[in-house]
Amino acid sequence: MNTNKSKQTMVPVGAGKSGDDFPIATRLALYRSQIDARYCEKRAYDLFLQNLVKGTTHLALGQEAVSAGLGLALNKDDYVYLYGGRCHHHALAKGASMTGVLGELMGRQCGLMGGKGGSMHLSSVEHGVMASYAILGAQLTIACGAAWSSQYRGTKQVTVASFGDGTTNIGAFHESVNLAATWKLPVIFLCENNIYGEYTLTSTVTPVEHPAADRASAYGLERIVIDGNDADVVYRTMQKAVAKARAGDGPSIIECMTYRLTGHSRADPGHYRPAGELEERKKIEPLVIYRKRLLDLGVAETTLLEIEAESMAEVERATKEAIASPPAAVESAFKDVWSDGGIAWRN
Repeated sequence: MNTNKSKQTMVPVGAGKSGDDFPIATRLALYRSQIDARYCEKRAYDLFLQNLVKGTTHLALGQEAVSAGLGLALNKDDYVYLYGGRCHHHALAKGASMTGVLGELMGRQCGLMGGKGGSMHLSSVEHGVMASYAILGAQLTIACGAAWSSQYRGTKQVTVASFGDGTTNIGAFHESVNLAATWKLPVIFLCENNIYGEYTLTSTVTPVEHPAADRASAYGLERIVIDGNDADVVYRTMQKAVAKARAGDGPSIIECMTYRLTGHSRADPGHYRPAGELEERKKIEPLVIYRKRLLDLGVAETTLLEIEAESMAEVERATKEAIASPPAAVESAFKDVWSDGGIAWRN
């Protein structure tokens, strides 16, 4: 068991309390986004245990503040590129339906990709969720291409590439940031640092404490490290980065310090965590922080209970619809292979 705790940065609590300029409606939207992600992913876990989700699952329980702040800061036509598995919360925050997400995880025709992509490959082009990639770092290079397209066409669209802390040691990370900074592409590199790269404490394999932000200066970019458990902080930081990119002032690297409350995947019991670490982290996870903040700001608990009940009702409805949907059709394997919708090779 790895007991090295010397560089495990604890997430600061309450860093967003200074943002009282946010309208309550905005904060309630951020809370609803976090609740939707939490309830939907918990249901995905339940469905996996019922053998309705095939393969494995990579949950982002505990990282909902990142997706909520990101989703609210972007326009519908802005692009997001995600990393395979821990991508469900971002798809939901960008507007994809729970039925589409759960259906895709279960390989059903109602899924976002007709049941062909599964947990590792979610996309919803109509919501700007362009793709999720199981190959570590692959989404970063392709995100640069999308950002270049927006720059060339003058559309002012912003592209966000989400990735984990382990990806910062992949060549694609450095190549992508180098290109984006050189060409001033409208792209944001969003690192969700949950301090573990699969089963390995990131600090034991990386020479700097913050593997994304501490390398930003090498590319002429600002060092940005934020409390990724605080949706207000994420939202405010994303707003600034989005405005910068949209104005043509180039990319940003944002490192969100967070923590996953589950193992890397369903095959991971998390025995590598030091004793007591998970219990301490649960005290400062996103929903604990944000629910208390709303109550402190005078939001009635009945309002929060109503949001939670509506979200759970949506989860129940989506679950029933997804289970009732037929499995992916065999003939669909030969559709949508190329951009014209078919499989014929073209020279």
